[in-house]
Amino acid sequence: MAFGVTKSELNAWKSKCAQGEIAFLTHYWLDPRFSGVKTVTKVGCCDVDRLQAWCRANGLDPAYIHYREQYPHYDLIGKKQVEILKKEELIDHLQRFKLI
Repeated sequence: MAFGVTKSELNAWKSKCAQGEIAFLTHYWLDPRFSGVKTVTKVGCCDVDRLQAWCRANGLDPAYIHYREQYPHYDLIGKKQVEILKKEELIDHLQRFKLI
């Protein structure tokens, strides 16, 4: 279950994805499979080749890309989420969701 993101933020993420850009959307998230994890960052891009290349460049396995939705994306959680948000200089995501 996702929460903590506005409709305009979601629409901006979808728009960037649809344009073939790498887009980041962080939100609160609860999933019983991941105890203690409270946030996820969806890294999306409708240009699947570009998203796969982004995953490989960041040491992530493209096999974990979610293709079932209209907007292909990779879910970042935990330490790797924080590491990549810092690398991408998305400090506002880190602060807003109290990841640092």
